Amino acid sequence: MEKVFKYIKRNREIFLELVNSLSIDQLNKIPAGFNNNIAWNFGHIVISAQALCYVRPEIKPDMDIPFKIKYQKGSKPESFIMQEEIDILKQQLLSTIDAVEQDVKQGVFKNIKPYSTATYGYEMNTIEEILTATLAHDSLHYGYALAQNKLV
Repeated sequence: MEKVFKYIKRNREIFLELVNSLSIDQLNKIPAGFNNNIAWNFGHIVISAQALCYVRPEIKPDMDIPFKIKYQKGSKPESFIMQEEIDILKQQLLSTIDAVEQDVKQGVFKNIKPYSTATYGYEMNTIEEILTATLAHDSLHYGYALAQNKLV
């Protein structure tokens, strides 16, 4: 588990480096051929990890996830994403994963409801499987952001 958290955090750190290297206008630009932007991909990984780890396996089914509707699967940027919102997402980027890591250590995820995602179609029965999917999901969206970066 330690290695999975290490890679999730490192992936998020390099995503943050990308975000920090761009202007707010670059973060918001939707390149031709895409239906979202770097800011949306960044927000999406922040909210998705919480949904994957807590809501979907019914650990905290009613968990309040800031910006959930705005960045959930199937959404797309409907307006300019302001710097203040990006800054909040930056604060949540690692703190949300740190919270999951603490909860793993405390045994919060011992009894989860198995589920699968539309993206991978693989039933996840343990927090280890969920975190592996989180890493893959984060990497996928970082890859989209890297592709978009070449076009902004």
